Amino acid sequence: MSGSFVIAAAQSAPVYLDRDASVEKACRLIAEAGKKGADLVAFGETWLPGYPFFAFAGPSTARWDATQEYLAQAVQIPGPDIDQICSAARAADTDVVIGVAELDLRTRGTVYCTILAIGREGRILGGHRKLKPTMDERTTWGEGSGDDLFVYDRPYGRMSALNCWEHQMVLPGYALMAQGTQVHVAAWPGGDPETPPKPPVSLWARQELLSRAFAAHGACYVVAVGGLIAPDDVPERFRSLAYEGSGDSMIIDPRGEIVARAERGAETVLTYTADHAVIRSAKAANDVAGHYSRPDVFQLLVRGKPATSLEPVSPPIDTEE
Repeated sequence: MSGSFVIAAAQSAPVYLDRDASVEKACRLIAEAGKKGADLVAFGETWLPGYPFFAFAGPSTARWDATQEYLAQAVQIPGPDIDQICSAARAADTDVVIGVAELDLRTRGTVYCTILAIGREGRILGGHRKLKPTMDERTTWGEGSGDDLFVYDRPYGRMSALNCWEHQMVLPGYALMAQGTQVHVAAWPGGDPETPPKPPVSLWARQELLSRAFAAHGACYVVAVGGLIAPDDVPERFRSLAYEGSGDSMIIDPRGEIVARAERGAETVLTYTADHAVIRSAKAANDVAGHYSRPDVFQLLVRGKPATSLEPVSPPIDTEE
């Protein structure tokens, strides 16, 4: 792979708790990214149908109502909503990485924080469920299993993605770096909250720090994309539960330097022209899973078998003739 390619961050607010309207908006943003020549456009964490802002509020009737509506608006994979986004990706001739609240199709009572990769061909490349929801997110999302930590070979490079504080966990990132990622999507909820009620600031303040560290460690470009949220963005009945999230999206080069940054709080499709020569230069200096590793001393084992609460039991063996 050689030459340049265009990567993009769609910093935007979804239509919170409205899956259909959010899908329509995502398709418009994908079309805009395509017109800007993007080879890849990324959206924030569970952008569809929105980050669970209510999870960090105290117990109340409104919080429980928001929780059940979130479950009702969760996304089926595969399903008609994703089919629309696949069609938009094909029409725009761009890859799409988008965070979704994925419905567990077996129980229909659990959602996962999934980062979904869709190819410009209009097909699902794969999805990764967040391994460990952070703090109060655990009241909303289930846990992923780790059998989906993949890097995708795309025409512009090898692409990977993680959710938010999975970058804090260290090992998921190394699993992707060891597969040779060159372009990584770091999906975040959306910048520092400004007004109470709000979670600890450290949850968001590390967005830039961890995204830049991933780029420097992995010697890869990082699209660090956050959504937008304000009380006016959520249904009126839930505005008392909402806080301010300003996006803080940025594109980071393989040296860990910020090369493009979106205006805080602004709806925009941020683009940047990346260069494989910069990737090669960075990896030549620091390939953490290649020449700058010691596999004789350290080795990462990924247990990828998904867990389940129900295992089929074989019928008893009839020993009588």
